[in-house]
Amino acid sequence: MEAASLVSLVPELEGLLRRFDDCFVRKEQRASLRIYVRGQLSDLPRKSIEPMALACGLPPRNLQQFLSLHGWNDAMLRDRLEQIIAREHHDEGAVLILDETYHAKKGGKTPGVQRQWCGTKGTTDNCLVTVHLAYVAEDLRTLLDSELFLPEKTWSDNRERCRRAGIPDGVVYRPKWTIALEMIDRARSNGVRFGWLTFDAGYGMHSDFMTALDDRGVLYVGEVPAHLTGWTKPPPVMLKEHASRNLTGHPRTFPRPRILPGGMHKPKRVDNLAEHSPVFVRQPWIRFHVKDDQGGAVMWEAREGDFHLRRGGRAVGVPTWAHRMVVARHVLTGEIKYFVSNAPPTIPLAELLRVAFTRWAVERCFQDAKSELGLSHFEVRTYRSLMRHMILTAVSFLFLARALRKRRGKKSAPDDLPAAVGDGCADPRELVEVA
Repeated sequence: MEAASLVSLVPELEGLLRRFDDCFVRKEQRASLRIYVRGQLSDLPRKSIEPMALACGLPPRNLQQFLSLHGWNDAMLRDRLEQIIAREHHDEGAVLILDETYHAKKGGKTPGVQRQWCGTKGTTDNCLVTVHLAYVAEDLRTLLDSELFLPEKTWSDNRERCRRAGIPDGVVYRPKWTIALEMIDRARSNGVRFGWLTFDAGYGMHSDFMTALDDRGVLYVGEVPAHLTGWTKPPPVMLKEHASRNLTGHPRTFPRPRILPGGMHKPKRVDNLAEHSPVFVRQPWIRFHVKDDQGGAVMWEAREGDFHLRRGGRAVGVPTWAHRMVVARHVLTGEIKYFVSNAPPTIPLAELLRVAFTRWAVERCFQDAKSELGLSHFEVRTYRSLMRHMILTAVSFLFLARALRKRRGKKSAPDDLPAAVGDGCADPRELVEVA
């Protein structure tokens, strides 16, 4: 943000930051909060600790200690952020978006860093991965929560390395979808209400994740990989009785569900079902206008049908109740995407596609957080510093999103943050069927 624009918004920024004052013990910490957030909102080319501190005439160690040593309540600050969003930006149609992003880093001391696929560079490189929850409402698009993904073998299993990076012993490897569930539960406990959740195929490949969302009563439309298996019609299931104890002496769960044997009852891949199942091939494609880009209108066509997930993994693999599977095909390129939703049949297909394609908004959030606020500019060596940096970035993002929403009116525009190339999305609430 340009310096002149920031100066004019200082009263609004101060009003927001005062709401976090009780998260800090001393006035020096509250002052450091303001320096950090102002630095992220400034026009500095790099928003790491040293240039932000020097721009204010402070020794860099002041901000370094603010992140790593000072005893302020970062968990309370994160909860307060979510509570503000819950109270002031409530929207029955809001969509939560799950996604991860990559931060290229040199060396091996930054928490979670290892040589792995780096989506930012599109190649294998030294980087770390963070998992995020974004909130997209009619009048606001912002980051809600963030967590570090801790690799299992190179980090979680090496507790000495973790201790050197300040990672508590209680912080261990968790699959990304487990982290996602924890963030969703935390947001709901802080009063965040939303209509939908969406996610990409990295989360949709885990049927346990989707059934956990079912158990929580969370409505979702998530992309799934072509190799996910399930049924368009549920296979017959019997309850198989076992002896009261198995060979290890542990009592068995009894009776246990079991799919009746037979090749016709095996679950099928979703791409196979989309191509060959009568449920899909006997219905026409319905065309939808999804968005506009530099080339004009972007059109997708879709079909849908019942789909039963495998509940309980391969060991049990019994079918769930009927979900909805959507097959979407890009009209020009022929690209095909598969989505699964637990929405009731009364929800129209257009609404499912609106939610599914809302996921593009999180990529814009990452782009803006990195280019405008320095999300990936951190140069820290401890877990606490990294987590605090991500929480403070979310505070800066919320202020920027609110300020720009106010400047342009209540309804946010697709390209509502400066100095970034927009995706040209039409308002996803205006997704329409095309005859």
